[in-house]
Amino acid sequence: MEFITVVFHLLLHTVGLCSGGSTSQYVRKAEPAIDIPLELFPQPSGYNAPEQVHITQGDLVGRGVIISWVTPVERHPNVVTYWEDGKQDEKHKTHSITTSYRYYNYSSGYIHHATIKKLNYDTLYFYELGKQNVTRRFSFTTPPKVGPDVPYTFGIMGDLGQTYASKQTLDHYVSNPKGQAVLMVGDLSYADHYPFHDNRRWDSWGRFIEKSAAYQPWIWTAGNHELDFAPEIEEYTPFKPYMHRYHVPYRASQSTSPLWYSIKRASAYIIVLSSYSAYGKYTPQYKWLKQELPKVNRAETPWLIVLVHSPWYNSNNYHFMEGESMRVMYEPWLVQNKVDLVLAGHVHSYERSERISNVQYNITDGLSTPIKDASAPVYITIGDGGNIEGMADSFIDPQPSYSAYREASFGHATLEIKNRTHAYYTWHRNQDSDVVAADSIWFYNRYWYPNEESS
Repeated sequence: MEFITVVFHLLLHTVGLCSGGSTSQYVRKAEPAIDIPLELFPQPSGYNAPEQVHITQGDLVGRGVIISWVTPVERHPNVVTYWEDGKQDEKHKTHSITTSYRYYNYSSGYIHHATIKKLNYDTLYFYELGKQNVTRRFSFTTPPKVGPDVPYTFGIMGDLGQTYASKQTLDHYVSNPKGQAVLMVGDLSYADHYPFHDNRRWDSWGRFIEKSAAYQPWIWTAGNHELDFAPEIEEYTPFKPYMHRYHVPYRASQSTSPLWYSIKRASAYIIVLSSYSAYGKYTPQYKWLKQELPKVNRAETPWLIVLVHSPWYNSNNYHFMEGESMRVMYEPWLVQNKVDLVLAGHVHSYERSERISNVQYNITDGLSTPIKDASAPVYITIGDGGNIEGMADSFIDPQPSYSAYREASFGHATLEIKNRTHAYYTWHRNQDSDVVAADSIWFYNRYWYPNEESS
């Protein structure tokens, strides 16, 4: 371990890190945010062919996978066939639970969720959906066994949508061979942008992301565009399309709702929170998070990462301070537990903070200024997937001291966890080659190596 740490210190002197407290001078070419037409997201060929295939982690530790898909015409086949690489003669079958829903004048296809359990770690699996001449084959690789020095790379995206810019973002990520799983911080299809929340756009989005989400797990966070609460058309159930289409293993972490949950993956402990569910004292989400944070064993999963949709620190005029009440509620817990990163979306630009906290906040003593805090997380706003609402290009001037780097552009990020002490983070804007990072930094783990980073 000492040798690895020394090597990383040497690397830090050779890798160029972005300067702190800067607003990028890069200006994205002005282009309208236009959704790709529905006809360019065709259904796969064949009668009742399985479509919108996506996977996510299916248990607490990574030995389970939830495989989800839609059959547009008939309820069956509702079976996934899978096998380990090199063992095609040892095929297994798992049946799905099947659901469907109506939303205003839309009726969904048959939505299937099949949970495969007790898989081997760090193993390539193939799986098939459909039957006879309408069969589609995909694959995934399970993560390594949970452990403190297990390397693993996450992709990070938010507010993706399905525009031509969204396609740039997704194509960029897919072309990067390093990513092993995606941390998706909410706002998926933007179907609610259309009259009557046109749910055909949920179908087209599922087809759009399939080239990634069918092959590696996407870890889901719900955003405001997943609410689909529309009393004006007598749709009173929040998150109806999202909850039917995207299942998560929330019960594995003793959560009472799929909108907040946790997983362990490799050397990371991922906590997903819901900005648009009740989070005040005594609420289910509050009680769950209070009980969840003490469960984290940093000797097992040193990297503690929180996903939430509405950012707690944001220096953009768009959605400014919308996450403030949740921050006041939970930030002291995150600092106390030395959370490494908080990832958020909602604001359609990119921003990375310093390690700061505002836990001294008190309405009577006036202490309400963010200060540097070695125990605090870095806050990353990455709602820059490229959706139909366009770019948030109105940063507050002057740039506040808590903001390390910000840019009004679209892109994605990767987090390469190297061991229990170091992780290399890069953010790639859409216009760059996938090997060029507009922002990069070595993160030091808050529990094992709480030194100050060069921002």
